[in-house]
Amino acid sequence: MDMYAAFFRGSSRAIVFRAAALIAVVAVLDWRIVGEIPLGFLYLLPMMMVGSVLRPWQIASVAALCTFLAEVFDDLTWNLRAGISRDVLYFAAFFGAGLFVREVNRNRRAAMQHLEEIEQQSEARREAERQLQILIESSPAAIITADAGGAVLMANEAAHRMLALAPDTLRGQSIHRYFPSLVNISRQEATSRLYRTMMQSRGQRADGEVFLAEICFSTYPTERGTRLAAMILDTSEELRSREETSLQQMMTGSRIAAAAVSHEVRNVSGAISVVHQNLARSGLLSGNKDFEALGNLLHALERIASVDLRQYTDQTAETDLISVLDELRIVVAPALREAGIEGTWDIPADLPVVWADRQNLMQVFLNVTSNGIRALAERNGAGLGVAALIHERSVSVEFSDNGGGVLYPDRLFHPFQQEAEASGLGLFLSRALMRACRGELRYEPVPDGSCFIVEMPVVESSESAA
Repeated sequence: MDMYAAFFRGSSRAIVFRAAALIAVVAVLDWRIVGEIPLGFLYLLPMMMVGSVLRPWQIASVAALCTFLAEVFDDLTWNLRAGISRDVLYFAAFFGAGLFVREVNRNRRAAMQHLEEIEQQSEARREAERQLQILIESSPAAIITADAGGAVLMANEAAHRMLALAPDTLRGQSIHRYFPSLVNISRQEATSRLYRTMMQSRGQRADGEVFLAEICFSTYPTERGTRLAAMILDTSEELRSREETSLQQMMTGSRIAAAAVSHEVRNVSGAISVVHQNLARSGLLSGNKDFEALGNLLHALERIASVDLRQYTDQTAETDLISVLDELRIVVAPALREAGIEGTWDIPADLPVVWADRQNLMQVFLNVTSNGIRALAERNGAGLGVAALIHERSVSVEFSDNGGGVLYPDRLFHPFQQEAEASGLGLFLSRALMRACRGELRYEPVPDGSCFIVEMPVVESSESAA
């Protein structure tokens, strides 16, 4: 069998050469052997050889040659009736054998090519599965899949860490035990509705600790029912940071507001004190108990007003102004669209790093833009522009609008203005916050509008290196 297969191995030229040599050998044998035994059937072997490498018309040519040789060298009598019939059968047998081998060989090559493609696809699929497994296992987010009943099918290492579980112990447990809100998703299976959404919910670890979870999940159908895939992040630390920042900002604003109130009380108590001293010197109310009580109340009020409130603690740091302005744009863009205000942003890409408290700087920007949006309410052709300018040692951000300007600019940054829509503390607090971090907030009138300028010192290269 190996010897037979060796005739069909090699290049096309080598196979044709071996077939030609074999045809010659068969022809010589057929010529030299005398008798009634025809050896023409031996031409089938070279015909099968050339059938594996030649085209149909070439196979037909070789079949015709073999037919001619078989007829010439055999000892059978040739006549018109018997000879033509015999030659037709010779040719049909030779040509059919060659075509059969050619078709078998072509199918074999197609099958081998198809098999190689399947192997390549299988290897690519295995590689994709390996990459996906690596991605899932190395993900910092918890990734969990569960069936329609909530039983966990797969959970990565981050999921076990998040839920305070030992490795490979979450499979088979109910995901509803750790994330109760997901039970509502499982109940929707009967509606055949698929979900692609995210939510925040309460999570519970195996030791009973509660945490805030942000869950991005989707459902998908399979032959065994609906499946749930969820990517979960523990946002408890983010919540704590946000609440602590909010508390710090509230306390800062409260201290500044209390300082403003204390200042106003000192002014009023000072005026009352002058009147009280004048009446005391005149002696008209000497010995009057009500007058003495009024004096005691005045002294108590002065002590309250003279309490030295701790000033805002300087928490300035190197701040990327471009990122703060990007966040501002994300926050105020929907409000501008809803109010029908055209917003223009002129922010250079090479803004330097500035000294500022990032959170308070964002509050100042939001306060100024909110004032501009209120001033532009129900105004045709309203526009609000934000532009950043780079100076030698500072950067200024200008908020300009065409809202008609400010009636009393000299009272703009005073607290408790009667003309203010609320407490009148917004701009007062904003300026105090900017001055606390070595910045400034000022107002400049522009034709048919207002312009508030926020200035911040630039971080010098020597300061940054230090």
